[in-house]
Amino acid sequence: MALIRLLKSKSYYEQKYGTSDYALNKLYLLMEKQHNRGQEGAGIACVNMNAPVGTEYMFREKAMGKDAITEVFDRISSSATAWSDGQLYMGHLRYSTTGKSGLQYVHPFLRRNNWRAKNLCLCGNFNMTNIDEIFAKMVLQGQSPRIYSDSYITLELMGHRLDREVERLYEEAKTQGRHNTDITQYIEDHIQISNVLRSTMVDYDGGYVMCGLTGSGEMFAMRDPWGIRPAYYYKDEEVVVVASERAVLQTTFDLACDDVQELSAGKALIVHKDGRTTLETILQSKSQARCSFERIYFSRGSDRDIYQERKQLGQQLTDSILQAIHDDTDHTVFSFIPNTAEVAFYGMMEGLRRRGLQVRSEKVAWKDIKLRTFITEAGSRNDLASHVYDITYGSLQPYEDNLVIIDDSIVRGTTLRESIFKILDRLHPKKIVMVSSSPQIRYPDYYGIDMPRLDDLCAFRATIALLRERHLWEVVETTYKACLAELRKPKSEQQNCVSALYEPFTTDDINRKMAELLRPAGMHTPIEFVFQTIEGLHAACPDHHGDWYFTGIYPTPGGIRLVNQAFVTYMEETYRRS
Repeated sequence: MALIRLLKSKSYYEQKYGTSDYALNKLYLLMEKQHNRGQEGAGIACVNMNAPVGTEYMFREKAMGKDAITEVFDRISSSATAWSDGQLYMGHLRYSTTGKSGLQYVHPFLRRNNWRAKNLCLCGNFNMTNIDEIFAKMVLQGQSPRIYSDSYITLELMGHRLDREVERLYEEAKTQGRHNTDITQYIEDHIQISNVLRSTMVDYDGGYVMCGLTGSGEMFAMRDPWGIRPAYYYKDEEVVVVASERAVLQTTFDLACDDVQELSAGKALIVHKDGRTTLETILQSKSQARCSFERIYFSRGSDRDIYQERKQLGQQLTDSILQAIHDDTDHTVFSFIPNTAEVAFYGMMEGLRRRGLQVRSEKVAWKDIKLRTFITEAGSRNDLASHVYDITYGSLQPYEDNLVIIDDSIVRGTTLRESIFKILDRLHPKKIVMVSSSPQIRYPDYYGIDMPRLDDLCAFRATIALLRERHLWEVVETTYKACLAELRKPKSEQQNCVSALYEPFTTDDINRKMAELLRPAGMHTPIEFVFQTIEGLHAACPDHHGDWYFTGIYPTPGGIRLVNQAFVTYMEETYRRS
């Protein structure tokens, strides 16, 4: 997401920067710099506080597909004057977290009204774990939402609270003897967005950065009280800007790293109609769980700290890698899975060279398609995965050289089984050591990339296979009953019972079973997995304690409830199939 609030007149930017499209150009850069693979759509919005009555003052454009940013900005070129006259701008890139697609899911979302102050445009980076509870609360209030999705429900709930804030000010203005447009002016000058946010977000459970614009000129960005989803901002006398990543703001506005501030958990950055900027506590900060997967994978590696963290993640694996190849670096080629694992690869190579080792590295794997198969609908995932990668032929000595290849994470294992292992086997390495710079992903995520099914995770499938193989199915049955019992408790009292499934096994046990399960039919090369440790993750990313994917320690009650429910769902589907 990206937000821009201009603090000077249009003529100021024309004179200083030689263009009337200063904000649009910056918004375009902010969005392109956050444009990663797998983008499904994009949208932008604008508010012109100076538009005459009877003309449009709140604009929005959305498009689908990998070229959505270009399409959206091309569309507004025909009405560029209307857009360039604005003061508030919003941009959003959609990366599907549920497999759902369509223009209706692309942000920003817009709620219209004839009162400027009641118009609300909303976008965000979020997944909510308790949208069913929020929906029930709205119904109890007498509302009847048309669409059951966290984005739409949040828009309607926040819009309802914005209506109440406007009505509060309306009554206040009337008691002061104001009339007609004088009342309207009073309302627009005294809107307290903090009131709207406190009454809207108090019941939410999930990870989010919620951003919005109102028709009267208020702008806000709020971060969840656990700090799960990231947000950064910068302010000077010309502009206030917000984005999901720090490096994006640095590049777009030519800033030093320390110029950019991180939005704190539970706080909102609010820019008022008159341009005043305030930081307000909306919800009290809770146990900090800044997402570690943002550092490993989601965010771009050009950030100063993320770059060093990813290098350290790779470097810390050196001893385990040497053990896997029996210290035979003379007959080993080191490589990586592009693109996000490249920095961890540099760290791995640095760790080897610090030991005085002369090692060979090659670009063995090539990414042919910008496609995130781990969030593609299941029916087409396998076919897509088989075409994602190609190899560099002749990059190692067949039957003599080991191949060590590092990736940032291994989630479902689909791409490994359907593509990577098949093509690497064509090189005929003596052994493949598959390295992950993150620990085993054992639990679903409900706050970022929504992976709600346990059996989608290859570490979980390997564990279930081991429990069957070693005649420990009673552990599965006991866990199922325990999850059912937990789900009968209030959400705040529940414990994660799924973790009991992993207790009988070591990480190496699960690694070996994963190698068996992910080996394609007909493959002859031995495979060994090396994963980052939890301790290594915390050492490399000391300020990001959100590790629920790996440990099952969910920061919110909603996450714990959902993981227990996920195992119950898995077991009941298993019973139906049998």
